[in-house]
Amino acid sequence: MLLTCTRSTPIHRSPRVLQLEGMFDIPAAATSTLTWTATLPLEERPWNIGLIVGPSGCGKSTLLRELFPEAALDGFEWPDDCSVVDAFPAGLGIREITGLLSSVGFSSPPGWLRPYRVLSNGERFRVTLARTLAESPELAVVDEFTSVVDRTVARIGSAAVAKAVRARGGKFVAASCHDDIVDWLQPDWIFEPASGSFHWRCLQRRPAIQLEIFRVRRAVWRLFGRHHYLSSDLATAARCFLGCVEGRPACFTAVLSFCHPTSSGWREHRTVCLPDFQGVGLGNAMSEYVASLMAATGKPYRSTTSHPAMIRHRMRSPLWRMTRKPSMVAGRHHGGLSRLHGRKRRSSHGRITASFEYCGPARPEDARRFGLLTSR
Repeated sequence: MLLTCTRSTPIHRSPRVLQLEGMFDIPAAATSTLTWTATLPLEERPWNIGLIVGPSGCGKSTLLRELFPEAALDGFEWPDDCSVVDAFPAGLGIREITGLLSSVGFSSPPGWLRPYRVLSNGERFRVTLARTLAESPELAVVDEFTSVVDRTVARIGSAAVAKAVRARGGKFVAASCHDDIVDWLQPDWIFEPASGSFHWRCLQRRPAIQLEIFRVRRAVWRLFGRHHYLSSDLATAARCFLGCVEGRPACFTAVLSFCHPTSSGWREHRTVCLPDFQGVGLGNAMSEYVASLMAATGKPYRSTTSHPAMIRHRMRSPLWRMTRKPSMVAGRHHGGLSRLHGRKRRSSHGRITASFEYCGPARPEDARRFGLLTSR
C-alpha cells in the first residue's frame, strides 16, 4: 500500500501574518501545504494489531484517516443520564456488552451502571475502547490512543485491548505519540510517519507486572469497597491482603474462617481489582496467591463467585476444582437482599453463582512470613 497525502490550508494575509513573515524570513504564500508519503505492505501477511507512532505534528491522524477511511471514527455520543451499557449498539445483548467491557479491563459492574460523564479518565478510556470494538468489530481504529490516561493505565490498558482483539480475531489500529505502549500492545506492525519507516514485529511476551502483596488492616478496604460487584460491606473478622503495582494499591483480597461441624476451613470473602489495573489478570493472581497462603494451614479454601470473568477463569484453571456448577441459588430474602445488624445488604441469592475449592500448591514459607503459621 503506497499512499501520498497532501493537505493545504489557505493563509489569510493579515497584518500580523505579514509581520511574522518578515520577522522569520518566511516566503509569502497563499496556502500552507504539507505532504506525507507512506508505504505499508499490509497485504504481505495476516495481522491483527497495527500502531502508528510518532511525535505530535508528524501526520499520524491524517495518515490514519487516509489509510482506513471506512473505520475512522470521530468519537461517540454518550447519553448524559443513562448507563454506559445503554450507549452500545441496540443489537448487542447485555452479555455481549458486559463481555466486551470486561475484555478491555473494565470489569466493574457498579461502574457499568453509571453514565459516561461521571467516570474517571481511565474508566472512560476502557469504555470507549469497548464501544469501538462493538461498533467496528472487523476493523477498529483509535486516534490519540492512551493520550488522556497516566502511563501505568496506558500500559495495562494496552495489554488488555490487545488480548481482547486477538481473542475476537478482528483488526485494531491505533495512533499514539507514546512509544512506551509498544511492548504491552504487541502490535504486529509499526509505522513511524516522522521517519517513514515501517516494520513487522514478532509477538513477544509482554513485560512482567510485579505485584507486591502485604497483610493489611480492614481500613484499606475503603479504597476498594465501592468497586465490588456485590457489596461494599466487609466482615469485622476478615483477614485482609493488599496487592500493589509500582507502589500503587491495585487489588485486595479478604478471607474469613469458615466454621462447619465436619469441614471447617477458609472462605474467600472479597476480591477486588481497581479499574486502572483490570484486564491483565491481577485479580485472579491475587486471589490464587492468598488461597495458597491459607491452604498452607492445612484447611480447605473455598470461594463462591457470581463474576462471569472469574467463573470462566477458574473453570479453565488447574488451581481450582468446581464444587457447584454455575446456577442460581434460591434464598429466603427476596431480590438478593438479606439483613445484617438491622441493615439491608446485597447477597448472592437470586444470582447465578459457582463454587470452587482451591487445589493448587500451598506456600508454607510465605504463610509464615504473613503470620499465618507459627511453627514449623
